[in-house]
Amino acid sequence: MVSDVRQSDGCPDLEFTLKGGEHALHAEGDLRAGRRWFESAYRAAELGGDGEGLARAALGLGGVWVHEHRTAAEAAAVRARQKRALAAVEPGSPLALRLRARLCAEEDYRTGRHTAILHVLAQARLAGDMVAVAEALSLAHHCLLGPAYGPLRLELAEELIGQASHTGRHGDLVMGLVWRTVDLFLAGEPHATRSLAELRGTLKRREHLAGSFVVRAIDVMLAIRAGRLAEAEELALECAESGAAAGDIDATIWYGAQILTIRWFQGRLGELVPALTELVNSPDLSTLDYSYTAALAMAAAGTGNRRLASGLLARLRGGDLPSSSILLVSLYGMAETACEIEDAGTAAQLYERLLPYAKLPMIVSLGATCFGSAQHALGVAALTTGAVDLAIQHFRAAVRDNLALGHWPAAVLSRWRLAQALARRHGPGDESARRERAQAEDEAAELGMALPAESTPRAHVERRGRQWHVELGGRVALVDHSVGMGYLATLLANPGREIRAADLAGGSEDGVTNQPLLDGQAERTYKERLNELESDIEELEAMYDTERATALRAERDWLIAELAAATGLGGRVRSFTGSDERARIAVGKAIRRALARIAEVDPVIGAELKAGVHTGLRCSYRPR
Repeated sequence: MVSDVRQSDGCPDLEFTLKGGEHALHAEGDLRAGRRWFESAYRAAELGGDGEGLARAALGLGGVWVHEHRTAAEAAAVRARQKRALAAVEPGSPLALRLRARLCAEEDYRTGRHTAILHVLAQARLAGDMVAVAEALSLAHHCLLGPAYGPLRLELAEELIGQASHTGRHGDLVMGLVWRTVDLFLAGEPHATRSLAELRGTLKRREHLAGSFVVRAIDVMLAIRAGRLAEAEELALECAESGAAAGDIDATIWYGAQILTIRWFQGRLGELVPALTELVNSPDLSTLDYSYTAALAMAAAGTGNRRLASGLLARLRGGDLPSSSILLVSLYGMAETACEIEDAGTAAQLYERLLPYAKLPMIVSLGATCFGSAQHALGVAALTTGAVDLAIQHFRAAVRDNLALGHWPAAVLSRWRLAQALARRHGPGDESARRERAQAEDEAAELGMALPAESTPRAHVERRGRQWHVELGGRVALVDHSVGMGYLATLLANPGREIRAADLAGGSEDGVTNQPLLDGQAERTYKERLNELESDIEELEAMYDTERATALRAERDWLIAELAAATGLGGRVRSFTGSDERARIAVGKAIRRALARIAEVDPVIGAELKAGVHTGLRCSYRPR
């Protein structure tokens, strides 16, 4: 502790303080104690005008990881001290090299790059200073945590393990083993647990608080994968306490991610909306961390808050998300949100971004938690765009890959989605869909999971000239206009709401938001075209061009009929002149004929609509 620092004439003993900080940081992995020692050492070096001491202290203030200082004020203060220290030492010295590595790594990480730190690493190798090489290797590794750099990261980790035998620093060996273990988990390697066992053995022989924090986090992830969700929650709290003891800024952030994952698989993510709303704006988040924004969007969508979900998704979609250790889980949250709010455009973009990483697990940071195979998110994105066959392929792969990972909750969820996709392709009565759904339900019950509500897509109907465009779950049917299609359009525009058959027949709004036979733009276009036709007909008749005039009059008469069918001539709403019973019979027959025509074009859409549309004195559409 700083209070134990030796004093000389009222000033701390600089060398003693520096060695205390270096031991805390590189031997014990105690980030909090290291910061205290180096803060005291920096002040002592300033007072004594000791440039080398200033450089060693400024280096130590950076810590073990990149971006340990999260607030703008803290980061700027440490960066200014390191630049000042760099100017106080010989440019070609090992201390200058180490300081440049730290400064370049911090800048690269902040901007989502890695070019500068790799350049300094090459310089350190040429200089032959083993400590400088070891530190540059670890810093470079941290800047390469995006999913595209797995092979390169593993090379750096193996090199760092070798360098540790030259530096003699316990922390270098621990960091090398930590990075290798993390790399293997991020790659989905089946033998990652062997590397974890080696790391655990090294820490058992000699403690390192920062390294132990990572091991405890991975233990939480493995408990989640095994479906031991209650135990995982207890381990998450112990992990947070371990991180706090080490002085790691990510202790709270990782705990939040772990609880979020547990609640997701428990079907309780909506409970976290208030907490996530606060965490999104936390200064403790990394500059590259947008995963909590994606999580909040997913939670908001799940609770029916489409406005919040859409806004958050637009915010994420508007930026070019940099490659980082939380890229895949962020894309996962975005894909689930896009699916819930039926945003096919965003889903298509997400699919392209995810596709190169299809074989990777979606892991948070250094193994804090895991959402399963990226194949699942690809399946969700494909399903949202209406590519049902492609979605089925991805969900089958997700089930297989999640079983290989030993991630039972993720496998259950992928099987559940697979059942939905199969039902969407072949209809709700499909035997394979029923089988997958039943197995998912049984496995979910065993694990204490609550599966998501059945997300049957709503049907959308739009009038396009003489035809109706009927869409459901990516499937499309084009059906000729009929009175029954007009009634059906009103029901589909008001899912879950009962509407009197007499109101449908008479066009009475009576508080109902009817879908017009022509939308506003179409009606304006039709009227503009009528004016043009009247003028052209008069001109052709004056020229005695009866053939062309007759053709235009036919088009004019059709447009007049369309406008009359939509609103009544002069904008008056037509009325149905029969009793409620006559309306029930007439409307029911018209809707059933419309449904039969849809079924002829697409049996799956037809079957789904027949099951959801109810006729009688009151009619309704209730998606299953």
